[in-house]
Amino acid sequence: MTVLTVKLPAQDTNYDLKIKKGILRQVGSETSKIFTGSKIAVITDETVHGYYGASVITDLEAAGFDVHCIVLPPGEQTKTFDSMPAIYSSLAAFGLTRSDLIIALGGGVIGDITGFVASSYLRGISFVQIPTTLLAQVDSSVGGKVGVDLPEGKNLVGAFYHPSLVLIDSLVLETLTDSAFSDGMAEVIKYGCIKDLSLFNQLLELTSRTEVMEKIDWLIETCCTIKKNIVQADEKDLGERMILNFGHTLGHAIEAYYHYEKYTHGQGVAIGMVAISRIAETKQLTKVGTTERLVTLLQQHHLPTELTDHEDYPHLLSYIKKDKKNIDGSLTVVVLTDIGHAQNKPTALSFFDSLTIGGITN
Repeated sequence: MTVLTVKLPAQDTNYDLKIKKGILRQVGSETSKIFTGSKIAVITDETVHGYYGASVITDLEAAGFDVHCIVLPPGEQTKTFDSMPAIYSSLAAFGLTRSDLIIALGGGVIGDITGFVASSYLRGISFVQIPTTLLAQVDSSVGGKVGVDLPEGKNLVGAFYHPSLVLIDSLVLETLTDSAFSDGMAEVIKYGCIKDLSLFNQLLELTSRTEVMEKIDWLIETCCTIKKNIVQADEKDLGERMILNFGHTLGHAIEAYYHYEKYTHGQGVAIGMVAISRIAETKQLTKVGTTERLVTLLQQHHLPTELTDHEDYPHLLSYIKKDKKNIDGSLTVVVLTDIGHAQNKPTALSFFDSLTIGGITN
């Protein structure tokens, strides 16, 4: 087992990320190490519940816990305020108190909305992340960002609220569709782009999902280590942590513009990384040739690199203006100086003017 510890001295908060094949079968014993109460609410979605819900609940009950399971519809459309009243009511009916625990069992959507519920119900209840997608295992389950979407944009309402424990079992990735697996690879590739050239080059050598899975625990550990180090240095996303948003400003805009239906998060981020790199190359902020190397790797892992409908690019601008990093008309954009090196670039919204003339698709 690999154990990484996120340490946030300012909050006197520490929690472990435990990475181990088969750890999902040890949820009861692992939970008992950090929780001495009696009631646990498990929040999951219909898909994950079908695969793992019964076994997780059985294991928790065998450890002596009183367990209540809330099953939500799968998909980004669930991550809204409309879903929350029913969740709160279900927790209240179960009699959950501040001395009890919530477990998020699922991908990024479940982790985000469960974390936000935990942060706000009774003004805060401890929770555990059990991410079941590659994207959640390498990114969204780590770092304490939780929240929900608004029609105007993604993750516009939320909090910084850290879990008490993260349990990562790469065996659950076997049940992912190829599309969902590729979705997670977008975030893995992002880490190579912003911080780790050797990771980027290693990914170029992995030409299939099978080859990726042969190194999966190493890949998860590498990505989680990068993220934990960045989060420890900048928990509130005011400086270095912003580089984790490489490709996300455009990616989130793409998701919102298409109402979270046409492109997944990873696909949006992939297109966003290429677009921002292409713009940055034209402005001599990024080394020439970087974008094409990125395109090659993304396509190798079955990710899109541009919008199907090029005429939709200008429509993204209104969503970019609502980005959380837009402060007083200045937007912090993450650009690569080269593969493995990213920087935050405060810029005017005019940075994206080439979107309106299709320059990024040339």
